[in-house]
Amino acid sequence: MKEGADAAKKLRCGGEGHLSFCTFLKDKILLFLLHISCMLVLAGFLLLTGYAWDYCALILICWFLVAAAWMLCEYHERRNYFFRIGEVLGKVDQRFLLGELMPESPRIEDRLYREMIRKSNKSVIERIRRVEDEQQEYREYIESWVHEIKAPITSISLMCENRRNAWNDSGQIALENQKVENYVDMALYYARSDEVYKDYVIQETDLQTTAEEAVLKNKHYLIQNQIQVEVECGEEKVYTDRKWILFILNQLILNCTKYKAEEGARIRITAEALRHGVRLLVEDNGAGIREEELPRIFEKGFTGTNGRKYDRATGMGLYLCRKLCRKLGIEIYAQSEYGTGTCIALEFPVSRYVING
Repeated sequence: MKEGADAAKKLRCGGEGHLSFCTFLKDKILLFLLHISCMLVLAGFLLLTGYAWDYCALILICWFLVAAAWMLCEYHERRNYFFRIGEVLGKVDQRFLLGELMPESPRIEDRLYREMIRKSNKSVIERIRRVEDEQQEYREYIESWVHEIKAPITSISLMCENRRNAWNDSGQIALENQKVENYVDMALYYARSDEVYKDYVIQETDLQTTAEEAVLKNKHYLIQNQIQVEVECGEEKVYTDRKWILFILNQLILNCTKYKAEEGARIRITAEALRHGVRLLVEDNGAGIREEELPRIFEKGFTGTNGRKYDRATGMGLYLCRKLCRKLGIEIYAQSEYGTGTCIALEFPVSRYVING
């Protein structure tokens, strides 16, 4: 591995595909020493056979000039060749196709290298296709499973609504059913998160209405936990996919509920206009996040102190929120003080074209 790293370093030498003259000379050091040795032997032979020193010097100078010219020409040719390869690498996204795109070379070793790289890349491409097919099958299975399981979930919800008077039984079932539905939604959105563009509809989205819908979806869960919710987004509107934003808000509300304050728990959702965008804030007065853990809360599987304390975290909610926000071009970040509360901010960019229009 060390030899491979050294070879890659030599190939770069100041830039991708750039071959420096210093590196070229190091590679030709044995040939250079061979020329010096032969020149010294020839000079000794000529002097021993009676040739004048002037003639010997002239022969050695001619030899040196011819060898230097040949070396410069070879360096120029090799540098251009690797520069063209570097340009190819810089222009393509799938660099494992290098063997198919390498420029032609009159050298037999370059042709052999290219053929070996093509054979190696062919096996890599075949492996990538197999992995992609497996992932596609997995995503399709997850999506079909989610759609199938949503049917009984909906049936349970309807039965609970029809028995609203028996809150002790049906109310608890409805809450647990809501939890199941949330986890199912997480599985569905996770399966689709790498292909957002296939299910992405840009439209004008009213943040007040969207936030109220997210709160209404979790009303039983919020009532059970005695959490007061305020939604004050005004008339702020953004251009984004409403369904995906609703899912993100739902995850943030669930997080606020999991780590709520012991008394007087509340959640506040507000929006404010920026110079070239809109900021949506989801604030709570709950457990908060330790300062040293704050940079890691969007990492996959990270639960932190609160997750271990309450034993309710999967470490996937905020990770999935950030992943979807990146796909949608939304910036997400958090501010928190341990023991006081947390604020999650979503910044929606608004182009100058929309503003001026």
